[in-house]
Amino acid sequence: MGRLRKAPENFVSADLAQDIARNGLDDARRGFLRRSFQTAGAALAAGWAGNALAATGGDEMILAPRPWSTSLGQPVAARPYGEPSRYEANLQRRQSPGLTRVPASSVAFAPLQGLFGIITPSGLHFERHHQGWVDIDPSQHRFMINGLVAQPKVYTMDDLMRLPSVSRIHFIECGANTGPEWGNAAVPTVQYTHGMLSCCEFTGVPLSVLLEDCGADLARGKYVLAEGADGSSMTRTISMEAALDDVIVAWGMNGEMLRPENGYPLRLVVPGAQGVSWVKWLRRIEVGDQPWNTKDETIHYVDLVPGGQHRQYTSIQECKSVITTPSGGQVLLDKGFCNISGLAWSGRGKVRQVDVSTDGGRNWRTARLEGPVLTKCLTRFNIDWVWDGSPVILQSRAQDETGYVQPRSGQLREVRGTRSIYHNNAIQSWRVAESGEVSNVHVE
Repeated sequence: MGRLRKAPENFVSADLAQDIARNGLDDARRGFLRRSFQTAGAALAAGWAGNALAATGGDEMILAPRPWSTSLGQPVAARPYGEPSRYEANLQRRQSPGLTRVPASSVAFAPLQGLFGIITPSGLHFERHHQGWVDIDPSQHRFMINGLVAQPKVYTMDDLMRLPSVSRIHFIECGANTGPEWGNAAVPTVQYTHGMLSCCEFTGVPLSVLLEDCGADLARGKYVLAEGADGSSMTRTISMEAALDDVIVAWGMNGEMLRPENGYPLRLVVPGAQGVSWVKWLRRIEVGDQPWNTKDETIHYVDLVPGGQHRQYTSIQECKSVITTPSGGQVLLDKGFCNISGLAWSGRGKVRQVDVSTDGGRNWRTARLEGPVLTKCLTRFNIDWVWDGSPVILQSRAQDETGYVQPRSGQLREVRGTRSIYHNNAIQSWRVAESGEVSNVHVE
């Protein structure tokens, strides 16, 4: 059975990251990034080689009693709030150097290559902030509904949390996820190609309940405006149809209160829509009869298309998938059996099928969808594969319950051109070399 070496988790030095943040990402600095990545991978390889040699003459780790088998362990509640093992400390969300030059308005990517199942641990949920995250005293936080309503109301957190609540599992994806691939940047690992993606169980009160409580005018009110309480006062227009469907005013995530960097104490959950619509530190909903055309709806989060025009209010995240194992930066150490695993999702409903190719898209096999398969939620897929040692290109292609099929890069570019930033849902390709090294490669 083939073994897999993990991708190096942290290959960017603090000095290099600061230099890129100050001066941008030019050809020279891209070279430094590539060499840093290769050096980190070589160091990781040395550790694997040592382990293999130790096992050839009988493994001392199983032949001799280990210290933890002959001593007293830590007492109960030694860590009142649990933490991961120190041996997993490298698995972290990480900021991408060169993406933004202001740390308070940046992104930290989730390490998809090291996650299992579909739930993202709260501490690894990706971050995207426009003016830094804040930790708000819930006793001082207020949420207001106004506009085209019979009775404008202000709610405290206690008011909201005593109302009937729901808990649902949904993915959240930044509209700019996979954005560098528009320009064939070929960033090295799935953490940086697709890591602006997470999936959690969210708990809160349906927005429809609150709109009914305030007497929203559904005849004239066609849209709602969501506004955040952070320094950027992020505002987003959402259709009334979505607001009455499955939007949640949420305070809980993965069985506990939201983390501050994810909007504590209150955020909007807009299933299927790009992450910027999931307004954090939610302070206000206004009901109106037309879109607001706010700053981040007119000059940002729009899709440039051929002909000099742009698409606006393209908030739905289309059907998409990515192989997370094997993926960029990892190394197949042996020929033989390998489980190909990845994630698929659609902002329009459930994933219906995922096909996997090991020859760059010429032939496809249908993968297993691991339950649960939920609407607007990550779906884990697996498929068996035997690697014969020859160079291959791995791809996955998802289809959702509407019949929409994830496009090839060339198909997407024919419609959208090459100047986009947002909503890149093209098929991702990973090249496996004869050496077993896996790298990002562009395939039209």
